[in-house]
Formats: sequence, structure tokens, C-alpha cells
Amino acid sequence: MLESLESNGAGLPRRAQDVPAVFAERFNSGDPQAVRELYEADAAFVPRSGAAVYGGEAIAAENAPFLGLGQPISVRPRHVHVNGDIALLVVDWEVGEHGAQSTVRGTATDVARRGADGCWRYLIDSPFGGTGEPS
Repeated sequence: MLESLESNGAGLPRRAQDVPAVFAERFNSGDPQAVRELYEADAAFVPRSGAAVYGGEAIAAENAPFLGLGQPISVRPRHVHVNGDIALLVVDWEVGEHGAQSTVRGTATDVARRGADGCWRYLIDSPFGGTGEPS
């Protein structure tokens, strides 16, 4: 568990800057439900194609191929900008061993929101940061 992480009993981030690290921790657990809990119920996920999908089932389906690689993710936040209960996160990420043939990487541009419970969750997850095709 991350030493500096402020979280409630469910282990969700209590600070916007902790969202990427909590995502990595949950992703690396291999538990799709743990990853899914980091999204708002009606969140958007923007895959490489650029055609956003919405809601838990669709987002779980988009995350499944990444989880299915069975490789760890590493994250390196570039920027976290917070305005009230909304945060913009720009995060470099990499799934797989650095330099390996099967490594997948990108720079995410994400929006997170602090809920009434004080926990931050993804509202928009764009792992390729808008580098895909327009929808």
C-alpha cells in the first residue's frame, strides 16, 4: 500500500494527485472490479480510436485487454491541476517491462471528480490523450 496515500476504508483516493498511483495499484492487483471502482458510474473512456464509451460495463470491456496482458503498469504524473472538485491529470503510463516488445504506452489526459464521499474517481479517462482518430 502507498504510504502517503490518504484514503477511506475502501482505499479510494482522497487527493486528486493520488488517482494515478491508486489506479496503478489496483491495475497491478489484476482485479477488474478494483479498477472499475475508480470510475464514476456514468464515466467516459476514450480508447485509441477516439470513440468514447460510457458506463461501467463498457469501460471494463475497454480496460480488459490491458489487464489481460498480465503485465504491470507504471505511471508518471506530469501535471495535476485541481479546481474545486474537478481535476485534470496528464499522466505518462506504460504497461509491460520497459523496452519489451509487448510494451504498451501512452500519455493520458484524464478528468477526475471528487464525490460527495470525498473520494476522487475518473469522470473521463483518455489513456491516449486524444491522439486517436476523431469520433
